[in-house]
Amino acid sequence: MPAMRRRIMYIMAAAALLEAGSVQPADAMRHHGTTRIEAVENRPIGTPLMAIVSLGDQRITIYDANGWILRAPVSSGQPGYETPAGIFSVLQKEEEHRSNLYDDAEMPFMQRITWSGLALHAGVLPGHPASHGCIRMPHEFAERLYEMTRPGMRVIVSRTDIRPVQIDHPVLLQPKPVRADIALKELSAYWDIARANAEAPVPEAPALGADAPILSSQPEPAMLLKSAAQAKMAEAKAAARKAESARSMAARLTMEALRLVRTAEIAKARAEAQVRAAEGAVEAAKWQPAGARAQDAKAAALATLAEAERQLDATKLEAALQSEAAARAREEAKAAEAEKTAALRASEDIERLTAPVSVFISRKTQRLYVRQAFQPVLEVPVTIRGADNPIGTHVYTAVSYTDDGKSLKWSAVSMPAPAAAQPAFEGNRHGDGHCAGPPGDATAAKAALDRIEIPREIADRISEVISPGSSLIVSDEGLSAETGKETEFVILMSGEPQGGIKIRHHAPEARYERSPYERYERAYRRPPAVYSPWYYPGGSFFPW
Repeated sequence: MPAMRRRIMYIMAAAALLEAGSVQPADAMRHHGTTRIEAVENRPIGTPLMAIVSLGDQRITIYDANGWILRAPVSSGQPGYETPAGIFSVLQKEEEHRSNLYDDAEMPFMQRITWSGLALHAGVLPGHPASHGCIRMPHEFAERLYEMTRPGMRVIVSRTDIRPVQIDHPVLLQPKPVRADIALKELSAYWDIARANAEAPVPEAPALGADAPILSSQPEPAMLLKSAAQAKMAEAKAAARKAESARSMAARLTMEALRLVRTAEIAKARAEAQVRAAEGAVEAAKWQPAGARAQDAKAAALATLAEAERQLDATKLEAALQSEAAARAREEAKAAEAEKTAALRASEDIERLTAPVSVFISRKTQRLYVRQAFQPVLEVPVTIRGADNPIGTHVYTAVSYTDDGKSLKWSAVSMPAPAAAQPAFEGNRHGDGHCAGPPGDATAAKAALDRIEIPREIADRISEVISPGSSLIVSDEGLSAETGKETEFVILMSGEPQGGIKIRHHAPEARYERSPYERYERAYRRPPAVYSPWYYPGGSFFPW
């Protein structure tokens, strides 16, 4: 019913706007360029890897590994509440969501991109920026996109329309054979520790030595890890069935014990009633010839009572044994439940090993950061030649495997220079000014990579876990305060309006001590998320 009411409200709102002349009719929506909803028709649609929002065109374009697949108009933040230009990712999805900030407003098919409140969602599109910072989309488009996307999908918000182009460069990492056998062995040790004592702290993961054996090709380790995840999930399902069977057995034994005792007590009560009736009959027939028969009836009733008491004692003994069996069954159910939990966590950790990796290189901090499965795993210094000069902001995405999984195909998106200062690009000299260049031009993106030098050891470690969907971000900017627990990297373009983010910010806070996610959870009293016990805030998430 809520979904039906929502659709009716949207139909009524659209009719009212049409009547007022605020929006175009459906036919006009199809034929007036940037206002129409489009879908690629000459090929199958793949999994979305990236959404690019053009604030100037008020349009969103969705890309898979082979190019654009969907386009639609949007309504971004109005003046004072501008949607900030920058780099985001889908953090959370909720089909029927209501705003925590603006009068419980409906936000259907919500896909959150910051924990402070920015999101993609269905909403009214008046033809110009009108939101409080969110990106409103047509209802039908938002619903379709919601069904296609996964958490982690990159969302790039740009002042102008930009598009990814294919790029090759030595800095763009390629897959390297993974020490999956070592990884699984080490993970097993952590699971054994966790099962032995759930409260005991798990020690920091040992580093994998350079001489550790490796597997021969990239697809095999990936398949090995995925198979291990499936095996752990099968263990979890088997443990769940075992727990359910044990719980059922405990409940049956308990009920049977209660039934036996209750039946025996009822039999004894009836025998006692018979004895009382027989004693009354004997008393009434004391001076009559029937007295002998009454005495015989009393004797029989006493014998029945004695037998009922004997049966009750035997039943209580049997019930005690069944109660003990029920207690053992409950313990078995508890142990099986713990096995299920451990197996599920193990499966999740293996899935994390195969999750796409995000790398961020900041000219502002001169550091390289790595995140995987929304968790920070590595932070090291990095060399940027000509570090005193702008390098721009570029997003490089590994879109698919090539050469039977031995290589990755990469795309690049270059953000336009801030509106306040747009120096012309003057070639590939280190320290030159930078702008994004025309759509389809990878020159600026390559020039930025020419200035990057990633330490070989770090590049090798990242290459062991890199896969399609992984990304490298290079930027003049530092990490936004929106980057925190359970987020991807959030990069805001400092030269662009940020009203939609500033109104949600308070005092600056430490990035990992109190993230926007934690502030969101605290402000709205939501239950805290359950994090994997194999993430080490002071060290790294295995296998790094």
